[in-house]
Amino acid sequence: MASPGVDIGQLTESQQSSLQQYTSVTDQDLETAIPLLQRSQWNVQVAIAKFFDGETADPVAEAMASIPPPQSSTRRETLLNGSSSFSRASTSSDHEVDPAPRIVPQPENQVATQPPFLLSLFFTPFNILYRLLSGTLGFFGYLFPFLPRLLSNITSRNSRQGSMRNTIGRRPLNPRDTAARFTREFEEEYGSHSLLFYQNGYAQALDQAKKDLKFMLVVLLSPEHDDNSSFVRQTLLSSEVVDYIKDPINNIILWAGSVQDSEAYQVSNALHCTKFPFSALIVHTPEHSSTAMSVVTRIAGPTPPTAFVAKLQTAATQYSEALNRVRSTRAEQQASRNLREEQNSAYERSLAQDRERARQRREAEAVREREEREAKEKIEAEERRAETVLRWKRWRASSLKPEPGPDVQDSARISIRMPSGDRLIRKFAPETQLEDLYAFIECHEILEAATIDEKVEEPRDYKHEYGFRLVSPMPRTVYELESNKTVKDSIGRSGNLIVEPTLEVDEEDEEEDNK
Repeated sequence: MASPGVDIGQLTESQQSSLQQYTSVTDQDLETAIPLLQRSQWNVQVAIAKFFDGETADPVAEAMASIPPPQSSTRRETLLNGSSSFSRASTSSDHEVDPAPRIVPQPENQVATQPPFLLSLFFTPFNILYRLLSGTLGFFGYLFPFLPRLLSNITSRNSRQGSMRNTIGRRPLNPRDTAARFTREFEEEYGSHSLLFYQNGYAQALDQAKKDLKFMLVVLLSPEHDDNSSFVRQTLLSSEVVDYIKDPINNIILWAGSVQDSEAYQVSNALHCTKFPFSALIVHTPEHSSTAMSVVTRIAGPTPPTAFVAKLQTAATQYSEALNRVRSTRAEQQASRNLREEQNSAYERSLAQDRERARQRREAEAVREREEREAKEKIEAEERRAETVLRWKRWRASSLKPEPGPDVQDSARISIRMPSGDRLIRKFAPETQLEDLYAFIECHEILEAATIDEKVEEPRDYKHEYGFRLVSPMPRTVYELESNKTVKDSIGRSGNLIVEPTLEVDEEDEEEDNK
């Protein structure tokens, strides 16, 4: 949802990026997020700090507002280093609430203080002397390793005594460890219970309540107070209070602490606690601002369980309607965001499917083109081979000697059965090589067609391979071309031969090998 005064399309790229970062952290609607970023000069860190800590008053705006006489005085909060101050002026007849400060404690062991300039100048010679002395002792410790061990044994006794004296104070911890220590001490003091304390700091609980639109119940205890134990046993751990806090319909986050800890002590000062035990109910108040967290009720001192629950119910009922409106608005925004994400996801899936189909079409087209190209190249190669074979046959037929006449003695008479069943009978001179017999069978068709051309030249770079072999049936004898013998020496003066294609024979041999 765009702001009425600002169009998102008119924002620059950096401003849109800042808006996206801010809304991803705070989950705030655009109608209030854009003005807050504008007041923060589009600084995301400053805007997030204002969202969680609250915006300080603008002096120019206060001066402009102070010109007309105010009709009613209101209380304002000014936070400085985790503390707050309130204007205790008289209020109007309308119900006023106090802003809830966001306390981020700093452990005492991490506080860095800088001495005054004159004092640091006075101690400069001593600092230089200390560095020289420590460097000299370190050098002697390097030369004589037994000295550091001897000194450590002497100083360890004093350190143990000093540590016994310092156990009286509470060691400062980080917020999560402080919450765990409070829970452990609470269970040790009052036994097991069913209350669910928030296991983190006050600031984290406040942020969680603001994000989830829940009520934050703050309980501050003082072990040194007389009414502390009775309040915990009779009120806080009573079944009526426990059931109300644990009921998920009430949407309550329970944060408790002991004022002996630094964080709880700072919270008590910020909430203006005047009497212990102290309880306060904090909730988001959208009628004040889109980021306001306010203290809507305070319960100080020992209170019966019925009155304690009644005060909480009264305050929760008064501000539940505003929270429900904010919840419904956020639900609508989340539904719109989910719908937009689903639409984007569906678009991305559809786009990915289109890209995949386009890729498959391109691959199929490439495969088809490659197959067509390979088939065409194969056909052209076969045509070239067939043409070369035909030219070789014409050349070889022209080089064959004619059949010898009856006057030639010792001629060999060969009967040849072709694969088609035809039988050829021819005489060959006694000096005819066996290869001439193969060539006669290969060029038989050209010899019968009488298309012999003596001018035909032998094809270059071509070695003819015969696709058959000659076999004598009884007894079976194979006449290979490997031997350079004549027809008369290999077969004799007469013989019956069968032409066997070598391709079929090779296939039969492979089948026998597979068996």
